[in-house]
Amino acid sequence: MIGLLRPTSFKRKLFFLAFDTLLSLLSLFLAYNLRFNFKVPEDFLHSFAYVFFILLGLKILFFSLFHLYKLVWRFFGVYDAKNIIRSHFFAYGIFALLYVAFEPLFEPFPRSVIVIDFVLSLFFIGGLRGLKRVIGERYHGVNMKPTLIIGVETKTKTIIQSALNGEISYYPVAIIACLPKEYPSVGAYIQNLKVYGEEELEEVVRKKEIEAVIIVDSLTTKHLQAITARLNALNIYEIKQVKLLGSKNERLEDLSIEDLLARHPKDLDKETIQKFIAQKSVLITGAGGSIGSEIALQCHSFGASMLILVDHAEYNLYQIKEKLPNATAILLDIVDRERLRKVFEKFKPDIVIHAAAYKHVPLCEENQEVAVRNNILGSKNVIDVSIQYGVQKVVIISTDKAVRPTNIMGATKRVVELYAGNVVSHNTEIVVVRFGNVLGSSGSVIPKFKAQIEAGGAVTVTHPQITRYFMLIPEACQLVLQAAAIAQGGELFILDMGEPIRIVDLARQMIRLYGKEDEVEIVFSGLRAGEKLYEELLLDESEQKTQYSSIFIARSTYYDIDKLNIDIDRVLEAEDKVIALQAIVPEFEQKV
Repeated sequence: MIGLLRPTSFKRKLFFLAFDTLLSLLSLFLAYNLRFNFKVPEDFLHSFAYVFFILLGLKILFFSLFHLYKLVWRFFGVYDAKNIIRSHFFAYGIFALLYVAFEPLFEPFPRSVIVIDFVLSLFFIGGLRGLKRVIGERYHGVNMKPTLIIGVETKTKTIIQSALNGEISYYPVAIIACLPKEYPSVGAYIQNLKVYGEEELEEVVRKKEIEAVIIVDSLTTKHLQAITARLNALNIYEIKQVKLLGSKNERLEDLSIEDLLARHPKDLDKETIQKFIAQKSVLITGAGGSIGSEIALQCHSFGASMLILVDHAEYNLYQIKEKLPNATAILLDIVDRERLRKVFEKFKPDIVIHAAAYKHVPLCEENQEVAVRNNILGSKNVIDVSIQYGVQKVVIISTDKAVRPTNIMGATKRVVELYAGNVVSHNTEIVVVRFGNVLGSSGSVIPKFKAQIEAGGAVTVTHPQITRYFMLIPEACQLVLQAAAIAQGGELFILDMGEPIRIVDLARQMIRLYGKEDEVEIVFSGLRAGEKLYEELLLDESEQKTQYSSIFIARSTYYDIDKLNIDIDRVLEAEDKVIALQAIVPEFEQKV
């Protein structure tokens, strides 16, 4: 019984066909009566039957040609209303031509009936199709937006079905095929929606009066950027993506700047990472930070037997502990070597991933003493204690700012790279992984730009030519683990970050994404202390390739470890941190 009541495409067509017939009969009957003031002479009724059947046949023909029997009732919109008007003009226009050509067959026939019937038919048939939409918006507050779906996937049908069930406030009116595997679908229909080619995008948006777009395809970053630019040029800013929530469930999310800048490494080897992490005890410093927390989540997903989360920021540690309730959370400053030693003695980790660092360039410039102690002494403590307790592998997270540093933060990270590469590590394998900015991390320009755009003020960029490398946090963290998995000790790995991005272009793209190009301006505030126009990932071109195209190995730099220890002590004790750091990192040129 329930199955009989469930709406289907065939039942919908049959329903509209039946009511179009009844309403056409009613409109013509009323037209005759209105023409003759409800006293129709019997002679004029002789032509009623074949006038009715000719008009009905013409209307059904043009309703079919304009796909009015394929539309979903609740999604009736302006575009469909226009098609009803067009269908009536064609049907009644051809009837008028037939009347002129074969006038004797129709006589006696009151010609004004056609005009009256045209108006009544439009009112009845258009009213029927618009009725459910009006009732839905009146009683349910649903503001259905004509929506374009990009992609011919299984998810396409799911989105259409969600709209049919009233689960989302969008009603799909067309589909665009973007990928080569989808091209055979062009011209076909999915759930009564026509599939168009990508070259027809602009025409479809204008013709169907599109207000929103849902992307179901997994497009490359460049392809996604190109599609978004075309949509923005058509004043379409409400762009959604279908994203996985957990392992099976999907949800609609706004297209973000992270989506437009993401680099999806093709050589991500999850099997290698799994073998490296599974059934291992992993200690992560800076576990509450942007990188550390994601690495903690990744290690959990790859089957770590134990997670020891170390951080000195209480709230950050609380947040990651909420996500990983079975992990051990330890509130600890890595500068405190004795407490750190006790943690290693108790938990005896197999792997240590050192992500703790002060990284905000201007703050490190203003707080040089603390930055040096945390970044250098804290890192040295982590490495030394790891060696003392025979940790199998230590992974040091570094930064592109360590290359030809112009600030305290970058110089301290370079010192750590040198220490990690030259310390006598015995059976502990120590590796360094260097990469650039990650999208959406704390201190990143993206959250700052978002706040400025949403506030309606100006977006501040330090310099029109400033560039940075960017990568998504999950992808960067997975590549870190992948590099660590293939490491044998002593390497300085460099992640391929792609091409650097101009920050002003990033700002403009974000403003366009919000649809506020006429409201938000860009203001250049000048370079901050220690900031340089561009970052580098290599000191020279002597990098060594690995089996993965996204991971390289930099040439090692020898530094006598005894001398380095003495020089580090001098840095820690020096009043002038810059000069002391330059003794270890001669390429360090501070910019003020």
